[in-house]
Amino acid sequence: MAMAYLHRRGARVEVRESVATPRGPRSRVLASFSGPLTPEVLAQAERKAARPFDPIALERRARAAGIEVRPVGHEPEARALLARLRRRDPVDPRLVALLREALQRAASAPLPEDVADVADWIGASDRERGVALHDLLGLAERILAATPERRLAPELAFPRFSSERRAA
Repeated sequence: MAMAYLHRRGARVEVRESVATPRGPRSRVLASFSGPLTPEVLAQAERKAARPFDPIALERRARAAGIEVRPVGHEPEARALLARLRRRDPVDPRLVALLREALQRAASAPLPEDVADVADWIGASDRERGVALHDLLGLAERILAATPERRLAPELAFPRFSSERRAA
């Protein structure tokens, strides 16, 4: 497999590969993006690459470099519609019928039992998740600060007896 790598250019990141030429190695841009590294960016890079590369290794290097990686397609429109439906916002019944028909033809995968509990977080960015975690930890800290201090058992003034018999 070829070695694809990431190169930062200001706010943008480029997926590049090294190509051997008669004048020596040259770098070739396969894809350029700002924001998270997505499957679409990786697919674009794979189409333009002269040799196959390991997208999983590229994702690993992106995470190590502090670049957000979105492992599955984001589908913001589908997520927005799902959020509306979960909030029970009104939706045109004709649109509902068309959606049902279209979704029956679409490929699907079995869902884990607890996916409904985390559906709102599936498309959240690492930053959004971090902010939520920070808020949750702050809440836990305030709860602990508001609870009365628990009394610990007093330390014993005498040593504990040991059941071991020591030879003299």
